This record gives sequence, structure tokens and C-alpha cells, in this order.
Amino acid sequence: MKKIVLLCAAGMSTSLLVTKMQAAADKSGFACEIHAYGVAQAPTVIPEADVVLLGPQVKYTLAKFQKEYADKKIAAIDMRVYGMVDGEKALEQARTIMEC
Repeated sequence: MKKIVLLCAAGMSTSLLVTKMQAAADKSGFACEIHAYGVAQAPTVIPEADVVLLGPQVKYTLAKFQKEYADKKIAAIDMRVYGMVDGEKALEQARTIMEC
């Protein structure tokens, strides 16, 4: 089972996106766990993740996290996908990054 982590400023603004992503995963039969956390929790949640998606408000941490966790797949969520709370597109982005 794949683990997808979304990071935002406090871990709350992405909760609706997580819900919609999980619904899209369930609908397509893709087995995964999706959780949202505040960026301060990154050191404890990134090591366990298969992919990490950053909300637009914490996109500035992308280069830092990619350097610190070079073995992890980390990307920023497309701002339009995030703004539209498009769970299907966000899940598609995560699956593309994980190549599954």
C-alpha cells in the first residue's frame, strides 16, 4: 500500500483535498493511505512516505526537502489543482511521480 503525504502550513487546509483524493483512489481501486500534515511535522512523516506533495503555501520548502530527503519523491501540488480541490488530478500527480 502506497503512502501519500500532503504538507501544508498547518495540516488543515489540505484535509478536503485528502478526502477527495482518497475517494478518487477508492473509486479507481488504487490502494493507498493519504494524510495531511503541517510542514513542521515533515521530519517525522517524510521518511515513511512514498510521495510527498507540498501545498502552494509551503512550496518554498521544495528545494530544501528535496536536498534533505534525496531518496524521496517530493513535488509541489499544481496551484490550480489545489485551488479547485481536484482530488482526481492531485492523485494522478502523485501516481505519476510514483510511476504507478
